[in-house]
Amino acid sequence: MRVDTQFSIFLINKPGVLSEVTAALAKAGVNIIALSLSDSGEHGVLRLLPDNVEAARAVLAKEHDRWTEIEVLVTQLQNTPGAFATTAKTLADHHGIITYAYCTISPGTNGTTAVFKLADVNKALKILSDLDVD
Repeated sequence: MRVDTQFSIFLINKPGVLSEVTAALAKAGVNIIALSLSDSGEHGVLRLLPDNVEAARAVLAKEHDRWTEIEVLVTQLQNTPGAFATTAKTLADHHGIITYAYCTISPGTNGTTAVFKLADVNKALKILSDLDVD
């Protein structure tokens, strides 16, 4: 479990835009650990967790003008029914406010990488660490 950097990239909904951003990251050797793409009318929001924050930041600064970065909580969950629900309930029971979350399969494991955007990431990390939830 860790606090990590997530980038949110605002994209115009037209063919090729998503592939251009991800190709630029790939060209710089950035691997995408997890991503989420959501639509909001004329634009989309690509949220991604890179393996190399500095390289991703450099690519975005050079290639794209509408992006932000924030801290998120990243944890490994068992790939079993209820694992996500248990973590979400634990956070809720301790007044952790989850703004959004997304998951991806962790290659070579029986686990899932879960990414949580929370009102207070460090508080959530402490809650889950103290309760040995991971």
